Amino acid sequence: MSQDTDNPSADARTAELREELAITDERRAQEEEAKAEEALAAAQQEESKKERKLREAEERRAAATAEAERARAEAARATEAGAPPPGPAAAPASAAVEGPERPELYVAAAFAGAFLLARILKRIAE
Repeated sequence: MSQDTDNPSADARTAELREELAITDERRAQEEEAKAEEALAAAQQEESKKERKLREAEERRAAATAEAERARAEAARATEAGAPPPGPAAAPASAAVEGPERPELYVAAAFAGAFLLARILKRIAE
């Protein structure tokens, strides 16, 4: 007979190691199952978040459509009454050129002034 079967303490130790291995395997399986459940919960949360965003986008689109319909109806009523339609097109043309509504004019003027000043300083330095 072999020496392993003759030694009861070796058999007991082998059995203990097998038991510990089985316990470790069971714990790993439980951890993997827990991770899978967490991943599933995260995926469900992500899906519900995307559904909520989609629903909010649909609500915004519906509100914009309703606003556009209201504006079209108002424009149609104004046209039928002979008045110009309300909105930016009804503003006088002179108002579009005046004052602080056109900050790009200030930027252009500052650039032109700096350019002229540089040319003058260059001539003086020569």
